[in-house]
Amino acid sequence: MTKQRRKFDASFKLEVARMVREQGLSVTEVCHTMGIGETALRRWLTQYDLELVGDRGPGKPLTPEQLRIRQLEEENRRLKEDNLILKKAFGLLRPGTEVIYHVVTALQKEAISISRACRVLGVSRAGYYAHRQRPSRDTARTRHEVHVRAAFEGSGRSYGSRRVAQAVSAQGVKIGRYRARTLMRQAGLRPVWKRKFVATTNSRHDRPVAPNVLNREFRPAKPDRAWVSDMTYIRTAEGWLYLAVVLDLYSRKVVGWAMASAMPASLIVSALEMAIQQRNPAPGLIVHSDRGSQYASEEHRSLLARHKLVCSMSRLGNCWDNAVMERFFLNLKMERVWQKRYVDRAEARRDITQYIVGFYNPVRLHSTLGYESPQKYEDKQKAKLEQQTT
Repeated sequence: MTKQRRKFDASFKLEVARMVREQGLSVTEVCHTMGIGETALRRWLTQYDLELVGDRGPGKPLTPEQLRIRQLEEENRRLKEDNLILKKAFGLLRPGTEVIYHVVTALQKEAISISRACRVLGVSRAGYYAHRQRPSRDTARTRHEVHVRAAFEGSGRSYGSRRVAQAVSAQGVKIGRYRARTLMRQAGLRPVWKRKFVATTNSRHDRPVAPNVLNREFRPAKPDRAWVSDMTYIRTAEGWLYLAVVLDLYSRKVVGWAMASAMPASLIVSALEMAIQQRNPAPGLIVHSDRGSQYASEEHRSLLARHKLVCSMSRLGNCWDNAVMERFFLNLKMERVWQKRYVDRAEARRDITQYIVGFYNPVRLHSTLGYESPQKYEDKQKAKLEQQTT
């Protein structure tokens, strides 16, 4: 049976070599004590002696300095190979020179010199400087096209040219409404708008009806002074999903919502409870709705009474008394629901929640708010108030 050959790592070899060179032990003594062959030890000693005078030696490195040098050499070799691979791939898939010039400009922000960037990317410095001095009309057009498309797609393909222009300008790229409209037409970007209605309000009931306290005062001076509330339906392959929403008129922010496969009073109560928990409104807040039986229910009226909130209802057959809420539902359906085919209620729930939390409250621009999103409007007004009080 062949005896298995022993293997020794660099730290062991270094320690053994030092026993001879630094501690003065003989080769024979060390070989006997450590159980190693004399030939191997003398080979390690030769390597050790060469490394001490800065030579790499014929064998594997022993000293920390030589180990580090070998690691750096190996790393340098790999980087050269990687660079070769990238250069070959870059040659095969080489982008246009204009794109490369933009990359050179971007690399300057990473403290990489123009000279080095041009050399690595294979373009001349003279060409780059000439590009910088050329009129930037085409560059600006391309930049505008990219931002216009991004704003349009980000809105769920719902923004018209006015909101697209505002969204792009908010990103620091100045563009007018008519310029945005031209670019949208050229790119074939048209908002997806269609409209359908199903009645969700049942005003034929004998429950108590509140007066129209709100009286179309849709611009309160402070948050949580007036909320509006309503219900709508969402079509899915599994059946209808009903959505109840509470919206703060001050910022147009959705502050509460609930969804269910039916539309009992508990649905609108759940939405209102969420709003109360999130906002903790002071007594006297007006909560406006239509005259539907759910809003006239004992459950809803009791919840309002417990928190000392004021109930307000639209006049009979007058949808304009709750126009802001109607507009929210229209936006929701144009911008999201009518563009989808929900396979079940669970999918619709997820998508509508994402619309409210991920788009409508933090992102969607409102002309009423000076083309700001509800969340941004609230944050800015709060910051102004804090500045005034300090």
